[in-house]
Amino acid sequence: MMRISQLRHLLLASLLSLGCISAVNAEPTTKLTVVVNGIRHQKGEICFRVYANEKGFPMSDTSEVQSGCKKITGKSVTKSFYGLKPGKYAVAIVDDQNANHKLDTDFFGIPKEGFGISNNPTVSIQTGSPKFNKSSFTVNKNTTINISVKYSLDP
Repeated sequence: MMRISQLRHLLLASLLSLGCISAVNAEPTTKLTVVVNGIRHQKGEICFRVYANEKGFPMSDTSEVQSGCKKITGKSVTKSFYGLKPGKYAVAIVDDQNANHKLDTDFFGIPKEGFGISNNPTVSIQTGSPKFNKSSFTVNKNTTINISVKYSLDP
């Protein structure tokens, strides 16, 4: 017959092994940190949109997987996003001066506010809006990217 102390050890070992099994099956957690540099003023906010595919990238405000805005307090702003599944993503940012949470453009579609895209691609009249594939990067456990704000199209 088992002693009570042996039974306790068996019970404890069983509970520990169950804890290990659930940890192995858990979805990996990620942290994407986006650092925006080159901000020209101390007013407004930087709005971020994280996209998991080309659908709506970079202009749609309904197809992103995560988004958010952060008040401008210096020449750079940092925002972190949690819980993304490991994989490919792209980020679009807007230096939102009128708090409407979108990039304002003129009649010809030229931005009237600062903007930026992950991987800092060339954005000009000739190239048009950047494609998801050129702007995407891989998110693993902890990923940090830097985006430079553009206040005009590239030549």
